[in-house]
Amino acid sequence: MKTFVLVASLFGGLFMGCATNPTVDLTPVNDVQLSRYLGTWYEIARFDHWFERDMTHAKAYYEMREDGHINVTNTGLKNGKEKMATAIAKTTATPGLLRVSFFRPFYGDYRILWLDKDYHHALVGGDDADYLWLLAREPNLSDALRETLLNEAKRRGYDTSRLIWVNQK
Repeated sequence: MKTFVLVASLFGGLFMGCATNPTVDLTPVNDVQLSRYLGTWYEIARFDHWFERDMTHAKAYYEMREDGHINVTNTGLKNGKEKMATAIAKTTATPGLLRVSFFRPFYGDYRILWLDKDYHHALVGGDDADYLWLLAREPNLSDALRETLLNEAKRRGYDTSRLIWVNQK
């Protein structure tokens, strides 16, 4: 019964979210070299969600598997304790779109919305306006890069006032 309630809540939230979200440009970048995207990414800012609430020092590690899928390991601190979650990501026919699952067989969109030419900074979204992350290879951003990412998110229609700036210190 608990499993049914959890699944029903997840689907209900997805459908309700789709009905109330403003229109955002969710178009992923059209050229991604996954081999360059792999590795560690620090979460600089994010929208608030129950699965990351009160999480600090959040980062993700992406590693290619022999079968062509990607192992995703997310870590962070919550109430002073290290937390970890693992997922599998699948590539799609769209270069900047991955399908990620923490709870198989359910997959969600991982859309690389903006990526600098050196693969050091990224803007990532989901399948609607409720998901947004600002990522970097280092735990901090310069003011100029922060503005670049914020401006791109705003240009796409995201409400950047909802961002939570992640403590990486």
